[in-house]
Amino acid sequence: MDGVLEDTICAIATPAGEGGIGIIRISGPGTLAVAEKIVRLRSGLLLSTVSSHTLHLADILPPELPSQYDPPATQLMRPDRDVIDEALVVLMKGPRSFTAEDVVEIHCHAGHVVLRLVCEACLTAGARLAEPGEFTKRAFLNGRLDLSQAEAVLDTIRATSEAGLKIAQRHLRGDLGRRVERLRTRFVRLLAQVEAGIDFAEEDIAFVGRAELRSTLEETGHEIRTMLETSQRGVRLREGARVVISGRPNVGKSSLLNTLLGTDRAIVTDIPGTTRDVIEESVVWDGLMITLVDTAGLRDTADIVEQEGINRAHSAMEQGDLILHVLDPTDLNEQDLSRTFSLPARHMSLIVINKCDLVDTDRITHLSRLAKEGTGCKVLVTSVRTGVGIDGLRELIRAYLLPASLESTGSMMITNVRHRQALERAETSIQEALASVRNGVEAEFVAIDLRGASDALGEVTGAITSDEVLNQIFSEFCIGK
Repeated sequence: MDGVLEDTICAIATPAGEGGIGIIRISGPGTLAVAEKIVRLRSGLLLSTVSSHTLHLADILPPELPSQYDPPATQLMRPDRDVIDEALVVLMKGPRSFTAEDVVEIHCHAGHVVLRLVCEACLTAGARLAEPGEFTKRAFLNGRLDLSQAEAVLDTIRATSEAGLKIAQRHLRGDLGRRVERLRTRFVRLLAQVEAGIDFAEEDIAFVGRAELRSTLEETGHEIRTMLETSQRGVRLREGARVVISGRPNVGKSSLLNTLLGTDRAIVTDIPGTTRDVIEESVVWDGLMITLVDTAGLRDTADIVEQEGINRAHSAMEQGDLILHVLDPTDLNEQDLSRTFSLPARHMSLIVINKCDLVDTDRITHLSRLAKEGTGCKVLVTSVRTGVGIDGLRELIRAYLLPASLESTGSMMITNVRHRQALERAETSIQEALASVRNGVEAEFVAIDLRGASDALGEVTGAITSDEVLNQIFSEFCIGK
């Protein structure tokens, strides 16, 4: 990103399309100079004289080249200039603004022509068009947000569920940043003590004992591992989860999909192999976005089209967060059951014995026991036709994909792959430092690992980062945010 803080930037901050209100945002050292060339307050006052964080009715005009004979007030208030639109204008003086700079927002009508003309007026008046994420980047560079909070802005915008939004808001409030910074401060203090001991090695002065060092490393390593354990579920909260419905033809996969969605999304017939392709549909359950995926029936077939559908089914299973293996107890022997037990080991799976209303209880009990013993998975008995077990299946799916509570005291969810990778590097450095301490290795080597852990944690909050990383992060933002 080539933008510098000395520039004054502007952009349309609302989505493209017609609407009631559209917002143009201006930020930077020349914000007032730009705004006063195009904003004429109905009160007759200059924008620079009004109170910060107050809305004012104004006309928005194209800037004109000033005459050297006209005083500034005359230039700004000249009545013969064409009005682009009437708007509400707010001045937010730095550092009490999103970017910690002077910011002006123009709230006008959200027609695409209006917004384009107002933005062009800002550019003519001396601003330049903001690059993707540049407003948030300035908030980070000016100390208004740490890097984890800046990323949480994007997570808030992109949240697909209430659960994901809750986590994004916690990160935006700084919960993650404060916790990581506390751990990093601990390492910085340890590093200072170890390096001081190295400097005074000839005087045989130890600023931190090996027992204390080992205890602190073990405690901090445990905290980081606890945070890392939340990352898998955290990514699901951020991006949603995929639940894949698999099984042989005619076991009721499409019917189960329709029932879970509450709509007739998939075609249901008694003809085996009706579903030839992957069918996806999303639904929100208790704040979690879930994509339900119906797949082709798994069987040996000479039909080329059906074979392709089965290949896509296997691919969907590989990408799923949870697999529902559906069985039909009316057409299932123990040999077929044993073949069903070859489940993808790295994925969570549930066995769903469907059509329980068509067989007696003893057979259901027998098949449930065999399925549980053969797979180690939880077994649920359902009937799409009668609705038996469907509510329990929904609850079980949510229990598998979400933690028991998002509000538990002290809980911290890692939802960002970059954060997870930085924490993993920190944890590796901690383990290497611990090994050095236990084996009596020289303090210089311990100091290297302590610095590695500290730097890795600093990457989460942006205390340690590079322009390349910053550019990558903020390039994902839309222009105007």
